[in-house]
Amino acid sequence: MLKKRALARSRELTLPDERYRAVQQARRLLEELCDPKMTPRIPAGIRDRARGALRHYPSTWDMDQAAAAAPGVFQERMEPLHRMVAAYNPEVNQPHPRED
Repeated sequence: MLKKRALARSRELTLPDERYRAVQQARRLLEELCDPKMTPRIPAGIRDRARGALRHYPSTWDMDQAAAAAPGVFQERMEPLHRMVAAYNPEVNQPHPRED
């Protein structure tokens, strides 16, 4: 129960540029898991799962399209002032429905 509340709270505080970067970082992590030179001690089953996830994972082009279509969800960069206003604007940071 506490983990679900903490997760819901963390999503409320995520800004569009942070979400964009998280998706990009996840892609890089999956790519590293697929490369035995970068991560030599990863089991083959994990490599296969990472490779399968990457097959349909959004590319940089897909993320740019998502940012253009939904700037309130994904943005590559936010100006510092806009970032501060978005962080403190309750209309921008609507809480997600709780998953109890």
